[in-house]
Amino acid sequence: MNLRVSNPARLQPGALLGILGGGQLGRMMAMAARSMGYRVRVLDPDPQCPASFVADEVIVGHWGDVVAACSLAKGCDAVTLEIEQIGLDSLRAVAEIAPLRPGVEPVRIIQDKILQKTWLRDAGFPVGDFEIVNREEDLRGAVDRLGGKVFLKTARGGYDGRGQARIGFDATATDEQLLAAWHSIGSRPAIAEKALDLDVEISVMAARNPSGEVRAYPASRNHHEKQILAWSVTPAGVSDEHEARAEKIAAEIIARIGIEGLLCVECFVTREGELLVNELAPRPHNSYHQSERACATGQFEQAVRAALNLPLGETTLVQPAAIINLLGDLWLDAPNGQPDFARGLEIAGVRLHLYEKHTPRRARKMGHLSAVGSTADEAQARAKVAFEAIQKK
Repeated sequence: MNLRVSNPARLQPGALLGILGGGQLGRMMAMAARSMGYRVRVLDPDPQCPASFVADEVIVGHWGDVVAACSLAKGCDAVTLEIEQIGLDSLRAVAEIAPLRPGVEPVRIIQDKILQKTWLRDAGFPVGDFEIVNREEDLRGAVDRLGGKVFLKTARGGYDGRGQARIGFDATATDEQLLAAWHSIGSRPAIAEKALDLDVEISVMAARNPSGEVRAYPASRNHHEKQILAWSVTPAGVSDEHEARAEKIAAEIIARIGIEGLLCVECFVTREGELLVNELAPRPHNSYHQSERACATGQFEQAVRAALNLPLGETTLVQPAAIINLLGDLWLDAPNGQPDFARGLEIAGVRLHLYEKHTPRRARKMGHLSAVGSTADEAQARAKVAFEAIQKK
């Protein structure tokens, strides 16, 4: 029996919110929910996941474990997610027990980069040129038709640089390089995306509750290193035209695809002035961690409001803010195994956010620094100074 109704109730404090995933995003969502008086239950493969330290209960299970997903959902007043790689059978089972927000169908589309990109194109949203590659022997033709420089991405899974390969950036790709790229991404089919001449990478967060209210956040400007987000700052500093268009696109996509929750729309601004949608994420996003300090309502509180069908919070900019990610490399390279966080906290406007992950690994996100300033550049500069300070020996 599907319990979803056409006029869902606003869930009052004391209600139980289930979160599929107990990583750092689930942790910060749980912290927001707890501060608002809600109870929290999470599902995660790790009993000591970051969210376990703040949740009322942890159900231990993998993303495809339908039984564990049902255990999470039973008794919950609503269920949301912090990672989109949840098995579809698990999502469908949850939706039969409790209201699942963002919903099964939007996640099904977004989970598969081929479905996602095709949906965006067919719905009339601006995307870069791409081709679907089902077999190794199709890759050469796709690369040639896309201009010789492409990003090859596995259709399912893969993030923070995993499941991706660059082709043709150093020189014309040889057959051996194509073969190596094909096997490096680890799974088929794949999507080949034309490399663009970029001016800046931005993202826009939109929120929609089950009552149909939609709000978009100011855009964030993002910088990646080794295909992992290194820092992000709000406001993005793009033109008023690009800002307005990006917010409009995000609001239109979340309404069209039918998400109840958050949707982060990653975009490219090319040197020719085009604004193109890159990828979608139906959850809180690393590029909006600074929203807690930059905007009237942070993304994690907004995620809770949307999941519980509460009125959405204002998304107006209060002050510029930036974040820098703290990867496990900092711990592994520190002389005593611990960065000197006290040094970073000497910088005005800087805060420390750690996720209580028990094992640092290279490229693993362990936390972030946030900073505010009178301008976006000042906020970003403060975060950078603090980041450099914690590494001093």
